[in-house]
Amino acid sequence: MTDILKTIEDKLPRGVVDSTIFEGSNIIVYTADASFIKNGDSAIKETVNTIKKRIELRSAKGLLREQDETEKKIREIIPVESEITQIIFDPQRSIVIIEAKKPGIAIGKAGVLLKEIKNTTFWTPQIQRSPAIKSKITDKIREVLYQDNSYRKKFLNSIGEKIYKEWNPDKMEEWIRITALGAGRQVGRSCFLLQTPISKILIDCGIDVGGQGKNKYPYLEAPEMDLSTIDAIVLSHSHLDHSGLIPYLYKMGYKGPVYMTAPTRDVSALMALDFIGVAYKQAATPLFKSSDVRNMVKHSITLNYNEVSDITPDVRLTFYNAGHTLGSAMIHLNIGNGLHNYLYSGDIKFSKTRALDGATSYFPRLETFQIEATYGGKDNNFPPRKEAEQTLLDFINEVIKGGGKVLLPELGTGHAQEKMLILVDAMKNGKVPKVPVYIDGMIWDINAIHTAYPDFLSNAVRSQIFAGNNPFTNEIFKHVGSPLERKKVIEGGPCIILATSGMLVGGSSVEYLREFADNPNNGMCLSCYQPPGGLGRQLQDGIRSVTFNVNGKEEKTEIKMKFMSMEGFSGHCSRNELIALMNQIQPKPKKVIINHGEVSRTLDLASTIYKTHRIETVVPKNLETVRLR
Repeated sequence: MTDILKTIEDKLPRGVVDSTIFEGSNIIVYTADASFIKNGDSAIKETVNTIKKRIELRSAKGLLREQDETEKKIREIIPVESEITQIIFDPQRSIVIIEAKKPGIAIGKAGVLLKEIKNTTFWTPQIQRSPAIKSKITDKIREVLYQDNSYRKKFLNSIGEKIYKEWNPDKMEEWIRITALGAGRQVGRSCFLLQTPISKILIDCGIDVGGQGKNKYPYLEAPEMDLSTIDAIVLSHSHLDHSGLIPYLYKMGYKGPVYMTAPTRDVSALMALDFIGVAYKQAATPLFKSSDVRNMVKHSITLNYNEVSDITPDVRLTFYNAGHTLGSAMIHLNIGNGLHNYLYSGDIKFSKTRALDGATSYFPRLETFQIEATYGGKDNNFPPRKEAEQTLLDFINEVIKGGGKVLLPELGTGHAQEKMLILVDAMKNGKVPKVPVYIDGMIWDINAIHTAYPDFLSNAVRSQIFAGNNPFTNEIFKHVGSPLERKKVIEGGPCIILATSGMLVGGSSVEYLREFADNPNNGMCLSCYQPPGGLGRQLQDGIRSVTFNVNGKEEKTEIKMKFMSMEGFSGHCSRNELIALMNQIQPKPKKVIINHGEVSRTLDLASTIYKTHRIETVVPKNLETVRLR
């Protein structure tokens, strides 16, 4: 593998290769030969078939047309109906990114328009969908990734050099192990370290949002957790209990890649910035700065579902749909060229929801399956989704008809969008009155990210968006973007409010609760997981007197508002769904590791899986290591 670039040069026609470089696990061939750019595809495909690695042909810098001239040509070639919103040049990699509201039109039938752009300007065009809602975070991320970024090019090349360095599996001691640094017999601070003789991969690195002191964070002081030896981080999804500490790792000196889907990159960056903002509001020093979040983005490598990529010399990564939230992924690692296949579920939803298709259950190979157990206990079953939706709509109708306001504390991503889709449908069909639906907190920005990545949404929602009927931009939704606007909502008439945080651990939901709590006409429905000890769990357990901190002073408030708690909208699998997934998963794993659940739930699920399938089940505590092979 050390000579892979030389092998490629030898196989291509003499004189056409200007340079070759790695771009992560991909290999880029640059040429100054205009004829080869136009006619070299067959030679590239032949070389790909030989070395079995992904190769892309691009123009050397001297061949590229001027940017102004190229932009003019692009606008001549691409029909105005595509509605181009932005053209971004990445001269370091000879790429031009074209944002359009209707990317299908911009691509053309069988990519004919993109080919014409490349043949006439010699830039390699990439099409991206413009968010239907303007997103500052998406704009900023694309700026970090593309604008004259020589560092990014060098970084991606260094990753490729590490991946393709020579190794000999015949001489390798065959062992693989995984250590729980967080989420062992608990929900929160998910973090696992997978090790082989030549690779160290960190899977997730989150925060226990409801935790206290050092118990909020993974065991990063464990002796094997040396950041300088970590080859890669792989992130399953954007929720803070999985992603929240990754910017901190860059602050502490990590310089390697973090792999995730594109929506996860955007949402996790937004949530990290919000995490900083919340710390400042609480007069606390944040763990990391916005520059650390930028660093995370600069070192990110995104993959689509079912896209296979080498991430170390002996590990290949594939993401599969997890059904939990936008861009959430089950992480499949093929270790040692088929020696062992490990699957980490992350957070999963096996059944289909309005926003997302259900989690994947078929994989090419599988020996070890690590599965979450948030709702793994015997009694953790949800009502059918239709029944849950009707219960929620009945509650909303009761409150609205009584002249009150409905507060729905939500997770910024996943939960909130599901409720939005329910409300659009309910108001369209007259199931609830048409009252304003206010969106407060980072939910609005996350909606914008949803509109940029419809390919990660359910078939039904994707079809609506492609047909120009985007449910997330429906007129019923009103953005609350300032304290003054929030005050108007509080003083106004009957309405529905979706606000973060869903766990009532800060965010605008707590402010609304404080204002609405003593009015029996108002109502609040909790439908997110509530961590032990948190305000939400206390309300579920029956407390009806809450102390709020207002301008540094404690203020006691009686909860007189209508209150309902329900689990039917969870983005996690219920107990029955977890069992159904284990019954249907193919191929059957030989070992199952249970994590991300309270102690009794993880042990109960492990016992049931063992008795049903006679599969070895392990429920590691934090700091325990499980040998996979």
